[in-house]
Amino acid sequence: MSDLWGETRDAALRAVEPLALRMRPRTLDEFVGQEHLLGDPAAASEAARRPLLRRMIETGAITSIILHGPPGTGKTTLAEVIANTTHRLFVRENAANVSVARIREIIEEAVRRLHAAGAHQGGLGGRTILFLDEIHRFSRAQQDVLLADVESGRITLIGATTENPMFAVNSALVSRSTVFRLEPLTEAHIRTVLRRAIDDPDRGYGRLNLRVTDEAVAHWAKMSDGDARRALNALEVAVLSATSGSSSVTDAGRRTRPERAADSLTIDLPAAEASIQRKAIVYDGTGDQHYDTISALIKSIRGSDPDAAVYWLALMFEAGEDPRFIARRLAILASEDIGNADPRAIMVAEAAWSLSERLGMPECRITLSQCAIYLALAPKSNASYLAIDAALADVREGRTLPVPLYLRDPHKTPSIGSPDHGRGYEYSHDAANRTSIGGVTGQSYLGVEKTYYNPAGIGAEEILKRRLEEIRKARGQPRQ
Repeated sequence: MSDLWGETRDAALRAVEPLALRMRPRTLDEFVGQEHLLGDPAAASEAARRPLLRRMIETGAITSIILHGPPGTGKTTLAEVIANTTHRLFVRENAANVSVARIREIIEEAVRRLHAAGAHQGGLGGRTILFLDEIHRFSRAQQDVLLADVESGRITLIGATTENPMFAVNSALVSRSTVFRLEPLTEAHIRTVLRRAIDDPDRGYGRLNLRVTDEAVAHWAKMSDGDARRALNALEVAVLSATSGSSSVTDAGRRTRPERAADSLTIDLPAAEASIQRKAIVYDGTGDQHYDTISALIKSIRGSDPDAAVYWLALMFEAGEDPRFIARRLAILASEDIGNADPRAIMVAEAAWSLSERLGMPECRITLSQCAIYLALAPKSNASYLAIDAALADVREGRTLPVPLYLRDPHKTPSIGSPDHGRGYEYSHDAANRTSIGGVTGQSYLGVEKTYYNPAGIGAEEILKRRLEEIRKARGQPRQ
């Protein structure tokens, strides 16, 4: 009787399992994507066919690892495949809510399992993998409990995070782990995952008289933005919503097919569009995507590509990026990469920043787009940026230059001043050497021969370069 009740409970649990959970790969061969980690059978070199992680899995030489990457790329699934392939017990916890007591319990059970297996397998069997989802939320107390056992190998830690572990995970854990980056799945990968789910008779919809058009699959692949879970959820929504009026519970306990096998079901592009209302933008406002995308924007503007700049702007807007952050970075770029090649650039950036503060979204998207396009098409010079950095390097690393006496402030009280302060200073407006460039004296304003500013001669800076050459000639300095 207990077995009957147990089977009933198992069937009830299977009945509520979503398609994405049922279709999780169970072996390395079923895994889709991440060829840089698991290998590409079609690759020419052995290293590409069997990269490091695959060799670790196949030989059972799994040490503690951290998997990081966007949602839906297979981090949890890969951890389960590793445990299955290496025949280790898989214990799954979420780092956000696991307690210290639970960690100690897992460690104690892992040690007992090693002791029990040691007599039969020389201590090599009975190993435990502790999978910690959202490992970036791991507290100091939890880490302290786990570190020694991770280091000694009593337990194998596999952590998963959507954030960069070099910044988001405690350095002590990172130093004891091998870090692997999972990339978003391509549209081809997503199409493969979807077709498998459509055709699989046990875990997917292979028992249905189901036809899904190529246009529908392509739409899901595009709109899921590399997230296999989102694509499978959309397929499930489309199937269940289409069969909601005539579906029955199958022998597997899942409401996934019409009453009669002869009943046919077609999911076309409109049905696919209805099942996934909006594209999933993979973007973390404080993580890798935040910095990678703004980097792409800045480099596109620096490279004078307004089309790329507008695309990265649109991506950030759609993902909900703070317009003030974008405006600040554009203002920095106006000085760093354009400078005096177009002195108006910094004024355009300042106006765009001010207006963005006043307008807010969605209107400020136009202002920031105008600014980005102007900066992208402006002539570029980093001469001002290089000048101040070179001067700062001399100030920090060289001997500090004293202010020449004739440049010092003469308006001091006798107790702290000197009668020589300001004596000998030549007033530029009274200089005898007056030319079209104004009064220029032969005095040195630094005390040493040093050049920091070397205009590039691009855009408006070409005029400044010619003027500087005339000034240096008038002052008797050699031309740079």
